[in-house]
Amino acid sequence: MAESIPISPSTTLFSTTTTTSISYLRPSHREIQPYLTGKPISSLCCQAVAGAGPTSPTATPTPIKRKNRYEIENLTTWLLKQEQAGHIDAELTIVLSSISLACKQIASLLQRSSIINLTGAQGTMNIQGEDQKKLDVISNELFCNCLRSSGRTGIIASEEEDVPVAVEETNSGNYIVVFDPIDGSANIDIALTTGSIFGIYAPDEQCLVDYDNDTLDEAKEKCIVSVCQPGSNLLAAGYCLYSSSVVFTISIGTGVHGFTLDPAYGEFVLTHEDIKIPKSGRIYSFNEGNFDMWDTKLQNYLNHLRKPGGPNGKPYSGRYIGCLVGEIHRMLLYGGIYGNPKNEKAKSGNLRLLYECAPMSYLVEQAGGKAIDGVQRILDIEPEQIHQRTPIFIGSPDEIDKLVSYLA
Repeated sequence: MAESIPISPSTTLFSTTTTTSISYLRPSHREIQPYLTGKPISSLCCQAVAGAGPTSPTATPTPIKRKNRYEIENLTTWLLKQEQAGHIDAELTIVLSSISLACKQIASLLQRSSIINLTGAQGTMNIQGEDQKKLDVISNELFCNCLRSSGRTGIIASEEEDVPVAVEETNSGNYIVVFDPIDGSANIDIALTTGSIFGIYAPDEQCLVDYDNDTLDEAKEKCIVSVCQPGSNLLAAGYCLYSSSVVFTISIGTGVHGFTLDPAYGEFVLTHEDIKIPKSGRIYSFNEGNFDMWDTKLQNYLNHLRKPGGPNGKPYSGRYIGCLVGEIHRMLLYGGIYGNPKNEKAKSGNLRLLYECAPMSYLVEQAGGKAIDGVQRILDIEPEQIHQRTPIFIGSPDEIDKLVSYLA
């Protein structure tokens, strides 16, 4: 036990400038019960709870670093840390920040869509012949405006645009951004899950647009060639989920991280760090309304999933939201498999390769999952057209391997 220290009026027991927290010290038995020792209360001593042994009574215990429960890390801070670590450059940081701003604006509109009369159809059709919702058109404009104003984007390709758009020379940068501004827009009017999907590519130097020497048609052709890159070339990809929470999930090639929008601050806060998809999961997500139009091998696979089995003797659970973002978000956290296969009426599947399947496949692979078209890896497919479609099967690695065994 430490030596007793007498206290006088001029003596300060605990200095206000000391770095040792008083939580490491406790009064001795003699301080609590002086009447047992016969010594006055002023004769106090303190002993270290977790510190030096008998041979080093003056050693200071090492404070334990605890995370402050009020400490949060927002998306901006996280991006700056990635830039400092050399994972991304300053220009890509700006592009990602501009995308997050567009997502905040879209989230606000979706929450008030019924109030401000943004539900229902726009009365127009996109290049794929699909009816556009009002928010399809507005969200596309928001994305384009945010990317243009960043000054770091050269080419924009969207589900809602007929051809890629080259950003005006005065505002242009080098990055190529592909996106689906509103995935699952059929859910808007009934307030169900929707989302935004994006992918970012580096420019192909031989395909950069020269406004001084190229005609309009030549410029468009260079845009198309530059945008049509395989998913393996992606620098970053992500999605924003609009549901009970707004979740911005991103990968820059160093894992997958999720940020939840805090409405009190208007900031995306890191809530899902380094997401890893479970190796297996007993949830499957297929639009089984098309079951009779699918290949027999695929039908046999789904029949297998419906049979009781596994550790609890139950079949797989079927879940289908009608929004790719919602399906992938659930899968990243719970595992399982999602499929949108080709069928008799859609020989190439229903989802677009460039701005839906490739970014989502990039995310899932970064989290440890797999994504294939039934034959090859999605990220290895080189698009030939901007709005090219592809079948897709994506999810936990063990579930994809099981599917392949049926399709082989």
